[in-house]
Amino acid sequence: MRGCHAAQIVACSRPLHLARGSRMSRPAQSPTVMIDGYNLGLEKGTGVATYARNLSYACRDLGLRTEILYGAPFGPGRSELLREISFFDPFKPKSALESALRTAGRLVPRPGGPKAFEVPVTGAVILGSQRSRLPHFDRIWNAPDVFETATTQFAVTNGFMNVRGLPRTDIMHWTYPLPLTLPGARNIYTLHDLVPLRLPYTTLDHKGRYLRLTQKLVQTADHIVTVSETSKRDIIELLGCPPEKITNTYQSAEIPQKYLDRSEEEVRADIEGAFGLPYKGYFLFFGAIEPKKNVGRLIEAYLGTQMDAPLVLLGNAAWKSHEELRLLNDSSQKYIEQVGTRTFTRERVRRLEYAPFSLLVSVIRGAKATVFPSLYEGFGLPILESMLLGTPVITSDIGATAEIAGDAALLVDPYDTGSIARALRAVHDDADLRADLAARGRARAEFFSLARYAERVQAMYERLV
Repeated sequence: MRGCHAAQIVACSRPLHLARGSRMSRPAQSPTVMIDGYNLGLEKGTGVATYARNLSYACRDLGLRTEILYGAPFGPGRSELLREISFFDPFKPKSALESALRTAGRLVPRPGGPKAFEVPVTGAVILGSQRSRLPHFDRIWNAPDVFETATTQFAVTNGFMNVRGLPRTDIMHWTYPLPLTLPGARNIYTLHDLVPLRLPYTTLDHKGRYLRLTQKLVQTADHIVTVSETSKRDIIELLGCPPEKITNTYQSAEIPQKYLDRSEEEVRADIEGAFGLPYKGYFLFFGAIEPKKNVGRLIEAYLGTQMDAPLVLLGNAAWKSHEELRLLNDSSQKYIEQVGTRTFTRERVRRLEYAPFSLLVSVIRGAKATVFPSLYEGFGLPILESMLLGTPVITSDIGATAEIAGDAALLVDPYDTGSIARALRAVHDDADLRADLAARGRARAEFFSLARYAERVQAMYERLV
């Protein structure tokens, strides 16, 4: 990993030149891209965090200088060593009073905007498990509490906040709809989807504020980026974005080769040892348990099939998860299994809150199929990750999920439990169908490779610098 004490950046407006599928060595004068770390700072990974990391990898492969802007709640202080330590030290308020004071402080006007400072990454802090969460970077910057402060002040003033103290930058790529701008740079914003507007009953967002924010972004941004044709149409139709001002780059998924190369025996040992799951003998949903993921209908459809293959739900319980899981009780899903002279109580639907990345890959690879009957997605990363690992996919026949899956998945009506149940039975009973879906999925995943994604990002950036 590169440290942050790189030579001074010299901005350049020359277009990029990258041979298809190759990694570009950096020219003497290379355009600089700044990426926000808003979602990269989350302790648990999300699809948007994956997007930001993969964007940084694409910038690396394009030979671009890549800077990351975080908003951790600590100041520059006098010690560079303490600055580095503070960056990797998760902050939690020590008391309710401290939390209240911090919240109140976000209302204080910031003339000119908050000032960022460089965070040294010298190796003094042993990264270890933190390394996988970090993006590619040449330097890291921090503007204290900038994301929450900007969001709070937008709610009051409807105004955007500037960020000061950063080096000259060609492109500021905000990976989330944030009321922030970097003066002197081309400010582009990624809108992944419009779920708060399309499915308002599935989120806690303040809908009026969200609409004002996204409308203003469309009006003031140098460019808008999104991740599917479905989301692109929504942004054009609902927010009035001019078609020439928005680009769909899709998204990418990258799984380290060492995980792809693991043998079936190793994967089997992982899932049987950690969770007691039968290799290729269970259906898998992974993601947050929340209304738009449609887990409630999935459970209802699965229980109606009376299949012996368990359904595994891997993900944290989010808003209204209790409603999605309301069918799970002892009478509906527990059963007795006799193995030789031993008797076991089994659960037909098994909940797993969390799995580290290496084990998550094994859980996906070991599944009979991934089932992802979401009501609405901007992209649907579990579809792509499953296809990349050769796991058959069952997903919704509407919106971005159908778009990303193409002809490489079994599509269902997400509002019809009978449609979901029939797909589960078909995949459960037909080994040839599973093999065909796995092969089609691997081929489909090639379209979303990191190299193809970098080409799409390159073409967009070239039009802007």
